[in-house]
Amino acid sequence: MSEKKAEAAPAGSSARRITIQPVTRIEGHARIGITLDDNGEVADARVHIMSMRGFEKFIEGRAAEEVPGIVTRICGICPWQHHLASNKAVDGCFGAEVPLAGRLLRELTQVLAHISDKVLHFFFLSGPDFLTDSPDVSTRSIMGIIQSNPELAESIVRARYRGQLMLERFAGRSIHPEAIVPGGFSKPMGRRERDEMIANAQEQLQFAKFALDFAKERIFSKFDAALMGLGEITTGFLGMVSPKDCSLTFSDGILRLMRPDGSFHEFSSREYTDFIGEHVEPWSYAKFPYARGWGDGFSMDLADPRGIYRTNCLARLNVADSIPSPLAQAELLEFRSLFGRPAQSTMLYHWARLIELLYACERVLQLLEDPEIIGQPVRNDVIPRAGRGVGCVEAPRGTLIHDYSTDENGCITRANLIVGTTHNLAPINMSVNSAARSLIHAGRVNEEVLNRLEMAVRAYDP
Repeated sequence: MSEKKAEAAPAGSSARRITIQPVTRIEGHARIGITLDDNGEVADARVHIMSMRGFEKFIEGRAAEEVPGIVTRICGICPWQHHLASNKAVDGCFGAEVPLAGRLLRELTQVLAHISDKVLHFFFLSGPDFLTDSPDVSTRSIMGIIQSNPELAESIVRARYRGQLMLERFAGRSIHPEAIVPGGFSKPMGRRERDEMIANAQEQLQFAKFALDFAKERIFSKFDAALMGLGEITTGFLGMVSPKDCSLTFSDGILRLMRPDGSFHEFSSREYTDFIGEHVEPWSYAKFPYARGWGDGFSMDLADPRGIYRTNCLARLNVADSIPSPLAQAELLEFRSLFGRPAQSTMLYHWARLIELLYACERVLQLLEDPEIIGQPVRNDVIPRAGRGVGCVEAPRGTLIHDYSTDENGCITRANLIVGTTHNLAPINMSVNSAARSLIHAGRVNEEVLNRLEMAVRAYDP
């Protein structure tokens, strides 16, 4: 449970500070600091990230082919996305071309990782806010779900376990992987492996359909105006779309940066520096990306935000014209009929996440049923050389960018990383600020109010 406390303000002021530390049921570490003015109204609210941003320096001087195994340690929840983005960046540095079978296997492992991640976040981390009836916030956890609905809890745990096991049996590891290599994939897929995975993937699809139907009936139907407005802000959105038809894709595509009015720019991942800038605040170790291409600068002012965009599942559904799988596409059409495009409510991240879960399960079956996935070769030889490569994929938390430069020996001379949550740090701060101003008045604060502030953070799955 979070440590929530009111602290004394500096001498000469009657203001108070409220600290939520740590923010619970998220991946990683963060705290919320809220300053109240003399009247007990919110003067400021910030989300502080305490983790040091060091991997960009850790990997300098390393042989580039070693780096995809190192950067998986950035995140124990989405190591496959870092693994793939890093390998794509190394491919770019060395001018490597990946065979079709290798590309399909790479995408398969990434989409499988998306499935496990979405089950984890929706049911283990955010779900307890909606699935436990007790007013005691300390019971809002997966253990609370187990106690109140053991059958549901069992199906949730089985679905996540099945997804992790599929990765482990085929690729050797579900966490800190080594299966993707520069130039392709480390091993081909056999027919027996494919057939076993298809059977498991069909079960995963059944769970995804159940999860979305369950959530629409039991959770989303209860989203009243107050909840839909929790942490709501108006921003642009960034996500990857297919170059063929601008549909949703997780692995290979172009980037679409959408303004709040729905207009957009499209660009390759290699051009990201022309459209995305990086801002630093003195009170955070993190960096704050913003839409440089809009020419408005950077501001988190709720009344006049500038350069602010969001990533992650809601952003991907907003920027994509369609979803290339039938069940998820039908859900997208219903979602847009209800909330328009682009949808702005922060709480809709939860709904979008389950639509993506359905797509991911459908996509796994599409990949496994492609005869080319058991083809050869799966890897081409690569020769280290000087160059620059930008690897970009859609991680569960948003657009992930690895940008490397190498010298003539193939060693890293410069690296820049923008991970999914980093894109969302400015919006997260704005959502918490918005939520705090709507919930805290005359200095009155209770456990439910503080938990709602954490819910504004958890929606982003940071």
